[in-house]
Order: sequence, then C-alpha cells, then structure tokens
Amino acid sequence: MRFGLFIPQGWRLDLVGIEPAKHWAVMRDLAGYADAGVWDSLWVYDHFHTVPMPTGEATHEAWSLMSAYAATTSRIKLGQMCTAMSYRNPAYLAKAAATADIISGGRIQMGIGGGWYEHEWRAYGYGFPSVKVRLGRLDEGVQIMRDAWRDGKVSFTGEHYQVDGAIVAPKPLQDGGIPLWIAGGGEKVTLRIAAKYAQYTNFTPDPEAFAHKSDVLARHCRDMGTDFGRIVRSVNVNAVVATSGPEVNDRVQRVRDRLARLVPESAADATIAGTTGPESAVGTTEQVTERLARLRDLGCEYVICYFPEAAYDRSGIELFEREVIPALG
Repeated sequence: MRFGLFIPQGWRLDLVGIEPAKHWAVMRDLAGYADAGVWDSLWVYDHFHTVPMPTGEATHEAWSLMSAYAATTSRIKLGQMCTAMSYRNPAYLAKAAATADIISGGRIQMGIGGGWYEHEWRAYGYGFPSVKVRLGRLDEGVQIMRDAWRDGKVSFTGEHYQVDGAIVAPKPLQDGGIPLWIAGGGEKVTLRIAAKYAQYTNFTPDPEAFAHKSDVLARHCRDMGTDFGRIVRSVNVNAVVATSGPEVNDRVQRVRDRLARLVPESAADATIAGTTGPESAVGTTEQVTERLARLRDLGCEYVICYFPEAAYDRSGIELFEREVIPALG
C-alpha cells in the first residue's frame, strides 16, 4: 500500500482558531513535513464553502494551493480529491494543471469528478445541473485534458464542451500526461469513465462496497478491452489514531468541540458520527491496521488519509507513520 495525506485547508473547519494570515504557514509547513517523510502524495479538496454547512470560515482554493505546493516541495506527488469538472473550463484546467506540473518538476495528479456540493455551485453561479449533465461534462472534460496533455493542442466538439485548437504548451513533464484519478463510485457512468481513461480510481472504503465497486469496474474494463489490473484503486479515510481507546475518544472529542464552535451541536455530532464510522481509520493503531489490511486484501493499493487534527497536533500522524504504514507498506 501507498499513502497520501490531506493537508488542512479550511473546508472541513480544520483551521478554526488559527488567524487567516497564518493559514499558509500552517499548510506550507505540514506539506514540507510530508514531503520530507514517508508519504507518497499530499492532497487538497476542491471546494469553496465549508462543511457540514457553509460558514464564514476560510476555504482555500485547490489549484492555487497546487501551484504553491509545487513551488515549496520537492518530492511528494500533489493532488486534489477531487477537482469538480464543471468549476473550470477543461481546456483552461488542462493548461493550469500543465503549468503546475512544470513548476513541480512533474508531480501533479489530476483527481477529477462530477461535483456534488449544491450550495457552492449555486452561490458561484454555476447552477446545479442534473447528474447526467455533470457526468457528461466529466466524460468530455477528461477527453479534452488527455488529448491536450498528449498532443499539446486540442480540438473537441461535444454536447457540453467545444474547443477549437486550444494550445496547451508546454505540455506536462510526465510521459503520457498527468495521471487521472477518476473519483466516484457511480456504477453506470462514473466507473465506466474510469475504465476508459483512469490510471487511478477513488471510491468507498467500506469493504463490502469496495469489493462490489471493484467488480463493476472490472466488468466495464472487460467490456472495453482495457486492463483492469493497470488501474490503481484508492480510498479516502478519516484518521484519528492513538495507542488506547480512551485517548482515541479524547482526540475525537476535541475535534467535535472545535466544530461545535461554529455549527449547531446536532451538525457537529452528525459530522463526528460520519468521521468515526466502521470504514474509517479511527481507533488504536492495531484496529486501524486491521481495517486497512482488509482493504488491501480486496485490492486497494492506495489510501489517502485525512487527519482532522493535523493543523493543531501532528502526534497522530507521527504515530500512524511509525506503526501503521510499516505494517501495510
């Protein structure tokens, strides 16, 4: 297994209590820590408004952060889980990602999906089209980006996007273009898109559902004549790790109390319930290792970890590095 680390950027209310002027230093320093350590990649979310509900707290923009991390790290891969296709014209996105790849020396990953957070869609003037339209844009946008990175120039006429000789120069440094992580587990459309274009997928960490989604992806690959084995399957997990159950509970309670400063207690409780479910990496090191080993045995090769404490306390990350990663890597 390989491991990625989410860097807090405010979306999940994970910079609360830190002055906005100091946010970048916190994010930059944690990225530098990951770059110098055992993590294969670092990740951000592509969102504009906080969860579990919109607040006035900061949410830093994903692709601005990509360029910043490209310039301030040297080894680690850099990704977004995941960019919403409809938030940016795909030819423009291909150009921006190629520039970030040049800055990074060839380390950008393209996490891409259809998008879902209706409040921010409407607030930013994007409307909120049907799932069919959002996934249609995803399919066409991925084709545009792939061709732009491969050829340095792209024309495309589709139902949702039209591009006429868009020049993407220089091309990304990575052979074949920037790796595509197609995110989502929709069985009829999203996993079919992944079977056609993805080097990586990203869907549920629930073991039974993961096994089922993997079977669906394999069927799509067979139908299209593509190699299922070449697609790396990944998951995202919430991670709160400690050496004992009481310490785990204390850490979770601190996260809950920080959320409750800004959202109703019912929303804070619901968020914690979702964070600590049986598919999470919340528990003692032995419990977390056991859960992730089950996913590994089902064919999961990549885990991206979100530590809600990361901006305030790295000790859980350090414990995960010492105890969990060596057992599974």
